[in-house]
Amino acid sequence: MTSSRTRVVARLRAQPGEETELKSVLEGLIEPTRAEAGCLHYELWQNRADSSEFTFIEEWASDEALASHGESDHIRQGRERLRDLLVEPMDLRRYDRIR
Repeated sequence: MTSSRTRVVARLRAQPGEETELKSVLEGLIEPTRAEAGCLHYELWQNRADSSEFTFIEEWASDEALASHGESDHIRQGRERLRDLLVEPMDLRRYDRIR
């Protein structure tokens, strides 16, 4: 059985020395994202073993809600700020709940 909900895991790694700045930018995305229609769950995690690695764990009511999130002003502005802070492109994965 599948669900129309979409779970997203987004992993980001900071350039050396940019961990604090990256964390600040990512934290700034939390509240406006949680206020979006269709956002069911949006949490930011930091790797205990590697402080340069951050992961968003998200759940969206639909693919359409996720697409709207990607086009929101705060996400667009966040992407601009992330360009010089990441060591590699964000690893974004979508998952469907099976049961």
